[in-house]
Amino acid sequence: MIKLDLHTHSIISPDGGIDADQYEALLKEGIIDCVAITDHNETTFAKDLHNKLGEKVIVGEEIMTRDGEMIGLFLKKTIPSALSAKETLERIHDQEGLVYIPHPFEIFRKGIQKEVVLQIISEVDIFETFNGRGAVRGKTKEAQEFGVEHGLVGAASSDAHGYYGIGRTFSIINELPTRATLKKLLQTGNLQKKYAPMMSYLYPFLNRLNNKLISNN
Repeated sequence: MIKLDLHTHSIISPDGGIDADQYEALLKEGIIDCVAITDHNETTFAKDLHNKLGEKVIVGEEIMTRDGEMIGLFLKKTIPSALSAKETLERIHDQEGLVYIPHPFEIFRKGIQKEVVLQIISEVDIFETFNGRGAVRGKTKEAQEFGVEHGLVGAASSDAHGYYGIGRTFSIINELPTRATLKKLLQTGNLQKKYAPMMSYLYPFLNRLNNKLISNN
């Protein structure tokens, strides 16, 4: 059994706070077995840790498109922000990555809205039907119903911005995934759907504050 988390943020994200030692500890202790590092508009940290730890770390990026946030998985290079959802999707597929839709339909966290998802739905690889930080403002019910209605490959991910945000929400698959096998493994896997501790919801704010204080010193 492999516990897979496809949506996390390292210290490279302005609001992220998971450092390299913490990622290593999470993997070593079996809290998670495979993790995608999906920093905001950045892949440097993910590439470095992938080079060090191998296939247990998936290089990802949460990209701010003009239509909301989209994640690319198994990326080789960083994709610029401010493109349309369609253009961003094409950039991901051009480098043989997978398109992952995070926190769909949300407003506060800039999720891609339903009308846009419907325009690109045939090219979406994975759809986040459960977000670990969606207890209060999430669109969990809508995302799950939409995923079932349209036969999308679903995933449960933590969207963790700090160490204690990881370990409650993940997808359960049978083996370590590759770009070629991930979708099939998710189709036959299970989803662990538990919301993160409420304290973890403060991570983005605290991380931004901490990063601002550091930059001002």
